[in-house]
Amino acid sequence: MIQSMTGYGKGEVLRDSLAVSVEVRSVNHRYADITVKLPRSILALENGLRKQVGKLLRRGKIDVFVNFELSGEAQSVPILNQGLARAYHDLFIELQQEIPVKGGVTTEFLASQKDVIQVRDVEVDDALLAECLNQALDLALQQHLSMRRAEGEETQRDIEDRLDAAESLLVHVEARAPQVPLEWQVRLNERLDRLPANLELDPQRVAQEIAIFADRCDISEEVSRFKSHLVQFRALFDDEEPVGRRMDFLVQELNREVNTMGSKANDAELTSNVVAMKAELEKIREQVQNVE
Repeated sequence: MIQSMTGYGKGEVLRDSLAVSVEVRSVNHRYADITVKLPRSILALENGLRKQVGKLLRRGKIDVFVNFELSGEAQSVPILNQGLARAYHDLFIELQQEIPVKGGVTTEFLASQKDVIQVRDVEVDDALLAECLNQALDLALQQHLSMRRAEGEETQRDIEDRLDAAESLLVHVEARAPQVPLEWQVRLNERLDRLPANLELDPQRVAQEIAIFADRCDISEEVSRFKSHLVQFRALFDDEEPVGRRMDFLVQELNREVNTMGSKANDAELTSNVVAMKAELEKIREQVQNVE
């Protein structure tokens, strides 16, 4: 079953006081273009995340957004600067000795001094963060892949219907093609019969012209190649590997054969069927642009 290159997935993991979220978004692209956007403090994990994404998503413009935070009560903690507190204490005792004042040096008074109590962010455990991040990314990727597969199923059904339509039109083209030179021969003989009776015709030359026309409008090779390309195209639906590029190539080849049939047609009915086939192939080409 083919997969789309368009998808979205989100994974969230909450462990202890740590909450990690990962979003994976993608749109169609010729190659795999993976961008990971994450907080500066964990930039060292970027390459590992990119490799993890690249193992599952082979094509597309893929954006990965990573965010983590601690619960409100755990984001920061007060830290006592004991050395600074002692220095303030000794300084105030010395000041009291120089300038007698009432009262002692209280704990509250020391704590109110600049930088004695400092608030610092809690350091995140690297191992815990890496574990939560990998789990969140895995959840996001699985959701993302599920969306890609669902859209891929819809795309495949549409492509299969259009391939069937193009093949049905080919049946009409194949049935009509042998009649074109025969009808042309009849019309040629009718025109020759209207020529003056005293005008001598070379039967061999007439037969040669008929043969040249028949060869020029023969599309049997194009029809055969078109059928072969259809078989190859349908086989790709069961391929486990990404098939978008190969499908794109086969659509080009199908178009090439149809264009040649059109240039050889020399018949209104054939031309009408060829135009309809080209319309179906164009719709297939548009769908294939989003196949991984």
